[in-house]
Amino acid sequence: MRKAIAFTSLLAGASLLVACSNNNEPTAMDRAEDTVSAGVGQVSANVMGANNTESYVNSASMGDLYEIRSADLALQHGQSDEVKELARMIKADHTEATEKLRTAVGEAGETSWIAGELDQRRKGLLDNLTNAANGDFDKIYLQQQVAAHEEAIALHSGFADNAEAAQLSAHAQAVLPKIRAHLEKAQELLAAKS
Repeated sequence: MRKAIAFTSLLAGASLLVACSNNNEPTAMDRAEDTVSAGVGQVSANVMGANNTESYVNSASMGDLYEIRSADLALQHGQSDEVKELARMIKADHTEATEKLRTAVGEAGETSWIAGELDQRRKGLLDNLTNAANGDFDKIYLQQQVAAHEEAIALHSGFADNAEAAQLSAHAQAVLPKIRAHLEKAQELLAAKS
């Protein structure tokens, strides 16, 4: 119950921040939005995605979609070769994960659970990346990647033991090593920028 209340509070805060952040200038509001988004993602992954098959599939596919789109932005706007290399790795691995998730979901007969579009929270994150000043882009991208991969680890780890959806549980277990590798690399690059 406490997790549900925390989730509702974080979701309300994130919605407020998205509604208030309409301009194209990166601001303290954008940084606050990214911070709240990280908390919302963690609670959502732990409360909903890890416990419900439909929520897991939707969250995992939406996470992959966000990763691919943010990697595209990093490949266009990233300043360092290391950030671009991380973006290439993330894009390749999350594209592969999406295809494997589609296969696992197809075997379960529930392809409608695959996310076709991003939610407002992730659209806000991409907006903040798009609007980042060139000198700030890499750091903002890395901060978002750390939060997104921590969320993904919580989601997949929580679902990996699901006995009711064996194909999806196996998928969750299979993607965790690459997600952990992405997180470690993003943390390493972020620490070098601090």
